[in-house]
Amino acid sequence: MAAVCLETQDLCKTYVVDGYGNNVLQNVNLKVEEGEFVSIMGPSGSGKSTLLYVISGMDAMTAGNVVFDGEDLSKMSEKQLTRLRLLKMGFIFQQMYMMKKLCIMDNVVLPGYQAKLCTREEVNQKAEALLRRLGIIEVANREITEVSGGQLQRACLARALINQPKVLFADEPTGALNSKASMEVLDEMIKANEAGTTILMVTHSEKVAALSDRIIYLIDGDIKGELVLGKIGADESAEIGQDAQGRTLEKRERIMLRERKLRQWLEGLGW
Repeated sequence: MAAVCLETQDLCKTYVVDGYGNNVLQNVNLKVEEGEFVSIMGPSGSGKSTLLYVISGMDAMTAGNVVFDGEDLSKMSEKQLTRLRLLKMGFIFQQMYMMKKLCIMDNVVLPGYQAKLCTREEVNQKAEALLRRLGIIEVANREITEVSGGQLQRACLARALINQPKVLFADEPTGALNSKASMEVLDEMIKANEAGTTILMVTHSEKVAALSDRIIYLIDGDIKGELVLGKIGADESAEIGQDAQGRTLEKRERIMLRERKLRQWLEGLGW
């Protein structure tokens, strides 16, 4: 059994507006094991993004606890949290935040320079290798306004991976992309996961969630269910990798089977 790299215990988040409290997260208990790819789904306003932000220390919890890689986030200062996010967490969002005055390569290497885990030359080599692996080395010196949305999101992924984070947090990473660009980004996220990076992703898309190992369903800030699909390439799974006659399925057929299983499960939860 893999080690737990992230755990929440009775996690609560309440926003107070005009004297009224809005309980966005209510006693959320969640464990994520090292190497997992977990998707968080649920209707709009269910607290998905808030959960991601609180777990990563970007937003303060109201009550409960978050343990990340053995460290209690509630006992850390803002400076310590900032350092933790830089060294052990990576982030990609639907809005592709990058510094406008820097080219693609400079945006990617910046967190590596800030971390100071190795020399700048080594960071440059890592960045070049990442951009080459992600198929965008040819746009390394372009401005962020000179590339496509798919290229820009892959650059964001390269930036998120530059310090080899323990966990990659993704909030609707394909929400602003067309289907082709979405699959390209997801393929690279799956490769990062296969290489050992744990992924926690918020998504509204059944097609996107079906590629993850496990899906958590959130309603009104509370986990109402979870579905385990296993690794996308796990042919040894009779339920996912084979049909009723035991014949091995092609990758696309396996994905369609996963999507069908996920859709049925979501419909049962009122999706």
